[in-house]
Amino acid sequence: MQREYPDRPIVGVGAVIVHQGAALVVRRATEPLRGQWSIPGGMVELGETLREALAREVLEETGLAVAVGPVLDVFDSIHGEAGQPPRYHYVLIDYLCRPTGGSLCASSDASDARWATEAELDALGLRPLTEQVIRKGLAADTVR
Repeated sequence: MQREYPDRPIVGVGAVIVHQGAALVVRRATEPLRGQWSIPGGMVELGETLREALAREVLEETGLAVAVGPVLDVFDSIHGEAGQPPRYHYVLIDYLCRPTGGSLCASSDASDARWATEAELDALGLRPLTEQVIRKGLAADTVR
C-alpha cells in the first residue's frame, strides 16, 4: 500500500519505551515528520500482529529488543493541505514497552535516538499527542 496519498488509512504502531524514569525518543529520518522527535514505530505488514510489528519496528529503528505491554492510546495522524486529499493518514496504536536487550543505535527510519526524562520533553518540540502519550507511559511505569 502506498503511504503518500493513500486510498485508505494505514495502521501503524508506536512504542513508548520506558527505562529508569526516561522514555526513548527518536528523530524521524523520513516523512512525515522528518527531523522531528517522536517515538519509535512504524507500519504493520500483512500477516503481522500489532505486537509483532511493533517489536520488529523498534528493533529496526533503535537496535533494542522490547517487551510490548498494554495499549496507551489510539489516535489518527492525518497530514496534508486543507481542502485536499490527505497526504498521509495513519491510525496509530501506541503501547507501553520495556527494553529487554540489544544496544541503542539509531538506524532505519531514525536519524538519532536518546532517552528523555519527563522534564526534558518540553524542549524536544514534540507534537502534542506524542508528548501526551509519552507522559502517560512515564506515569504508567511509575505505578508498576
